[in-house]
Amino acid sequence: ASPRTRRRPAWLLPVAVVVVPAVLAGLVVALARPKPSGGETVAVSETDCGQGFTAPRPGRQTFQMRNTGDKTSEVYLIDPATNAVYGEIEGLAPGTTRDLVATVAGGSYAWRCVPTDGKAVTSKAVRVAGAAGSTAVVPVSERDLAAPLKAYRAYVDRGLATLVRQTRRLDDDIRSGHLDTARTDWLTAHRTYASLGAAYGTFEDFDQKINGRPDGLPGGVHDKDFTGFHRVEYGLWHGQSAAQLKGPAQQLADNADGLRKAFPHQDFDPSDLPLRAHEILENTLQFELTGDTDQGSGTGLATADANLAGTRELLTVLRPLLTTRAPHLLPTVDADIARLQALLDSEHRAGRWTPVARLDRTAKARIDGATGQLLEDLSPVPDLLEIRKSA
Repeated sequence: ASPRTRRRPAWLLPVAVVVVPAVLAGLVVALARPKPSGGETVAVSETDCGQGFTAPRPGRQTFQMRNTGDKTSEVYLIDPATNAVYGEIEGLAPGTTRDLVATVAGGSYAWRCVPTDGKAVTSKAVRVAGAAGSTAVVPVSERDLAAPLKAYRAYVDRGLATLVRQTRRLDDDIRSGHLDTARTDWLTAHRTYASLGAAYGTFEDFDQKINGRPDGLPGGVHDKDFTGFHRVEYGLWHGQSAAQLKGPAQQLADNADGLRKAFPHQDFDPSDLPLRAHEILENTLQFELTGDTDQGSGTGLATADANLAGTRELLTVLRPLLTTRAPHLLPTVDADIARLQALLDSEHRAGRWTPVARLDRTAKARIDGATGQLLEDLSPVPDLLEIRKSA
C-alpha cells in the first residue's frame, strides 16, 4: 500500500532512543534526548565548537551540549581522522542544552558543529587511551547516493514501462468483456506497481490516483474520487459489468502512462532511498497483512510478495554503502528475507494466493513475525545512510 503522506521514521527524530540490534553490536549512532541528565558540559557555537571538551573516560558517556551561539547547529562527535560519526544532535537551537549519548573507547575524538547557513567548525581532537571498541558511522553524502539513485531510477523507469503495457492490456480485457482474464491481468499489473515502493513519494499525485484507497472519501467505494487499481479491483470482485468498469480501467491506464512520462522529470530525493528500505515493509505490515487494502481480490499476500521484491531491489542498489558501514547487517537481512519469502511462497498454490483473512492463526503469526523481524533488522539503515550536513 502507498500511504497518503510519508514520514521520517521515529528513530531519526531528535528525541528518539536508538535501539541497535545485536547484528550491529558496537555501532552507536546516539541521538539527543530532550533534557540534560548530567555529564560533561560542552559548549558549541558557529565560531567555537567543543569548548570545555576534555578526554572522556572509556564507556557510555552523556555529554551536555550547550549552544552558546546565535545559530541552530548540527553537532557531531567524530573521529577526526576519518570524519566518521559516533553521535549527533540534529538542530541544536541557540541557548538550549541537550544530551548526546555515545559509547567511547580507545581512539581520537573531536566535535564538529555545522551552523545553519554557516561553515563547519571542528574542535581540537582528544585521545582516549585503551582498546578500540565503538564503530563510528562513515558519513554519507548526496554524491555517495548518486549511483544507487541512478540505478534505482532506472529500475523504476523499466517498471513503469511494464506497468503501462499491463494496464493497457487490463483496459483491453474489460473493453472486450473478458472479466476473468481481467482479474488475472489486474493482479499482474498491481504487483508491478507494488514492487516500486521506494518511489511512491516521488510519484506525487499519481500515487493516489493509481493506488489510492477509499478510506476517508465521503462516498467510500462509490465515491467519484475513488480511482485506480483498488477501484477496478472492487468492481471486478463485486460483480460490476464491463460497462461499469470501462471508465475506471481507461483512467487507470491513462494515469499509468502519465506517470511514466512524468517520472523522468520528478524530483527523487536521494535521502528517500535509505528511508524506504524500512518503510516499504512497514506499510506492508500495516496495510497488506491486515487486509486493510483488500477490495475483494484476496491478494494481499501477492502484494506483500511484490513489496518484498521491491525491498530486495532497493537493498541491492544500497548494498555497496551498507557493506562498508555494517558488514554483518546484510547477511542477517538476507536470511530474514529468505525466511519471509519461503512463508509467502507456501501460501501461493496452483497460481492462487491464500487471502489474508483465511490464513490459519499459526501461518499468520509466522508471516507477521518474520516481517517484524526483518523490519527490526532493517531499522538501522536510515541512520547508517543518513545524509549529514558537511559532517
